[in-house]
Amino acid sequence: MDTSLLLISALLYFFLPLWGIAGFVDWCCHRATKIEHTSGIKETLMHSVMGIQMGLPIVLCLVFDVNALILLICTITWVLHEIVAHMDVRYASPIREISIWEMHAHTYLGSLPLYMLTSIILINWDHFLKLITLDFAGEITFKLLDSPYGTASYLPAYLTFMAIVCIFPYMEENIRCLYVYFKGRKN
Repeated sequence: MDTSLLLISALLYFFLPLWGIAGFVDWCCHRATKIEHTSGIKETLMHSVMGIQMGLPIVLCLVFDVNALILLICTITWVLHEIVAHMDVRYASPIREISIWEMHAHTYLGSLPLYMLTSIILINWDHFLKLITLDFAGEITFKLLDSPYGTASYLPAYLTFMAIVCIFPYMEENIRCLYVYFKGRKN
């Protein structure tokens, strides 16, 4: 089997689901420490920003042919995600307990995007070379994939999985934090 196909399979069926599971574990830790009464709305909004920062390049890579533009977006969002992750922990650690489980979840949430980005770069090495040499001819486009990765049902199944383990839980966290924030402002 081609190494690129092995890397794509690892991304689809191991790294992407594991990233979602790590996000769910992180959410469980936030819930256990009652984030809405400790670090509150500021921290939960950082979590939402980080989810969007990683969700955008994941969806782009699953829907479009990867080229220099997609690699540039992936790299920029990864760097921004790391900055916000640092700000998040720096803000939260003096305010609330960060358990060993949450630290482990953060390890996965921080390292998996780098592993995924590295794999995507390796799979698309020719486009990466065009990016770093600024050879953008034909590289700054959004071209839909001719055939989806995995199976035709992979993308809807993955998005459903992520909605269940990450999007809905973090929306619930945002609502909890907003409720406590606005309740406190009334008093």
